[in-house]
Amino acid sequence: MPDAEAGRWISTFLDARAAELGSARNTQLAYGRDLVNFADWLGRRGLALGTAGREAVEDYLIHCDAQGLSKATRARRLSSIRQLYRFAFEEGWREDNPALRLTGPGRAQSLPKTLTEAEVTRLMEAARTRGRNPVDRLRDTALFELLYATGLRVTELVGLPVAAVRGNPRMILVKGKGDKERMVPLSSPARTALAEWLAHRDAEEEAGRKAGRAPSRYLFPGEGAAGHLTRQYFHSLVKDVAVLAGISPSRVTPHVLRHAFATHLLAHGADLRVIQTLLGHADVATTEIYTHVLDDHLKDLVLTKHPLARKA
Repeated sequence: MPDAEAGRWISTFLDARAAELGSARNTQLAYGRDLVNFADWLGRRGLALGTAGREAVEDYLIHCDAQGLSKATRARRLSSIRQLYRFAFEEGWREDNPALRLTGPGRAQSLPKTLTEAEVTRLMEAARTRGRNPVDRLRDTALFELLYATGLRVTELVGLPVAAVRGNPRMILVKGKGDKERMVPLSSPARTALAEWLAHRDAEEEAGRKAGRAPSRYLFPGEGAAGHLTRQYFHSLVKDVAVLAGISPSRVTPHVLRHAFATHLLAHGADLRVIQTLLGHADVATTEIYTHVLDDHLKDLVLTKHPLARKA
């Protein structure tokens, strides 16, 4: 069995995956078995999930091949390891992702899913109309505009303190993974949406204060123990807005909007190092994957939009 830290990593990852992706029970069990096997293999070599490097992951894949496991099984094991380390990176448990550039047997590395600019526009329009009342619609609009304008991680977005956006700032200070701080700029639509949401939020809080309720320190208050909207709630909200926008909900998650933020910036000429800073990536190699997404987009444009392609 894996040690306590490995067990905590695996269980937390599987819980988050189930909440955000709605994974089938059999899929969850398969990923759990894969990760326990990997953690046990590391432990027998004096390594751990938090210390293993790329070489250790490669050695494990060679070990799986030597066992005669099928390509499908080996590909799934690598997928589970890659997703675990991506989650660990996003949660600040590690400063890198040792499985980032590894490819499975006979399979190319999957690129981040993203959305077109037109699809993001449709999502923004849908967010303005989805809510049950004007206050919900203002909140939803602020959430979507802020996420697309900044590329925040979902935990950074829902946990943003209201003090960060006081005074109609052009840039806000965000505390990310490992308590690292960074500045991110706000677009004009995001500032407008935030100002309108704050006016209603503050009016409600003032009424609550007169009724004896304590004010919330968060920009997007919630009724749960955390005091702010949960990532699970926002994930569900994104799916609902996607349906309203006429986009398959399977294609849209909070993280896909983060990918869209980075990909669209790159397409419009932003420097890779700037995008790295805005996303809060510790290593520019993590950011470089967006260049591959852009390469695929440009290839598609040539094949489908070029005059000679259309004639063919």
